[in-house]
Amino acid sequence: MPDNYSLSLSFLTSLAVGLLIGLERERHRESKAGVRTFALIALTGTMCAMLGQETASPWLLAAGLVVSVGGVLAAYLSAPTSTPDQGTTTVMASALTFCLGAAVWFGYSGIVIAVAIVATSLLHYKSQLEGFSVKLTQTDMASLLQFAVLSLVILPVVPNKGFGPYGALNPYDLWLMVVLISAVSLAGYLAWRLLGGKGPVLLLGALGGLVSSTATTLVYSRGARGKAELEGTAATVILLANLVKLLRILVLAIAVMPSILPALLPSLLAGIVVTLPIAWVTWRRHTEGEALENPELTNPTDLPVALGFGAAYAAVLLAAAWLNDLAGAMGVYAVAMVSGLTDVDAISLSSFRLFGNGSVTAASAVMAIVVATVTNAVTKAGIVFVVGGRSLGMRCVWGFAAMSAAMLAAAFMLPG
Repeated sequence: MPDNYSLSLSFLTSLAVGLLIGLERERHRESKAGVRTFALIALTGTMCAMLGQETASPWLLAAGLVVSVGGVLAAYLSAPTSTPDQGTTTVMASALTFCLGAAVWFGYSGIVIAVAIVATSLLHYKSQLEGFSVKLTQTDMASLLQFAVLSLVILPVVPNKGFGPYGALNPYDLWLMVVLISAVSLAGYLAWRLLGGKGPVLLLGALGGLVSSTATTLVYSRGARGKAELEGTAATVILLANLVKLLRILVLAIAVMPSILPALLPSLLAGIVVTLPIAWVTWRRHTEGEALENPELTNPTDLPVALGFGAAYAAVLLAAAWLNDLAGAMGVYAVAMVSGLTDVDAISLSSFRLFGNGSVTAASAVMAIVVATVTNAVTKAGIVFVVGGRSLGMRCVWGFAAMSAAMLAAAFMLPG
């Protein structure tokens, strides 16, 4: 029974994959292959894999692939379509479906199902993907290529070994963090660019905060100076941009040190829950006026930007390791207070690493991150007062103060 059950499950999985992709192709009238054809191609892939393995004839797989894809290709060649789609996508989908069917037999059902869902999504969202590519500018393409260089060219060849005092400087780890920060920032940057800098002001502010909360705070403060009718909008955007910074820390924690989440989440959630109502009240009190200037965001994958963050992260990492050895957790807090004046990412990643290697407790790591966040909030409040004026500053300071107080209170309640 177990063998028969496994055999049946393999063919049922293969059938489901073929039906899934075939249903999507069936929706396109110009397609020469639909539900039945793709289901048969997937089953053929599984059958060829089974027979090839049982008879020690691997050529059966190649023959099955040629016959399956060749049949779809022949249909297009014998009766060309009058649409821009000449069948390339369907032919490639048939090849993938055959390979997925074969992979099911070799025990890769989990990855097969995931790939089938991704492939069907790519086929289904054709118009959206085409629209996405049309909106990308030369600068956006350069950003994607630069990120590819950072992550796929440079990262694999960087030595994975600790250097310097305390072995704190591992080039691979340093560059991996550069890639991670660039990825998070690039996601916000591309989303902002695809909107063309136009759209709901709160969404643009949030996306701007994902890339650079400092730039967003500076630009909206400058745009609302001396314009009382714009202060409500500007204050809301500034508070949201700095709340997004907390979500950014959460993403970094999930990617780098998930084990710290039970200790970190209360502080992050406290800051968000307390500040959101203030941002909402500020938005409710805003008045319609002229449009605010949107920030001109810097490409986060530029090599100088990446190198700058890498250098800052290395400096914070060294300082945190040294002062932790010298003065314990208080030394780390001192580094957090200084580094938080300009950036929270570097000290957050450093705190994750110190917690990961056992140098500090979870409570100390979270407190360092909170101290940096509070210091950063003080810096942002100063920017608003200086650039935007006292009136705008007073609108924002309550949000910054509430966020800081809530995060500190949650951090102090952590045991140890």
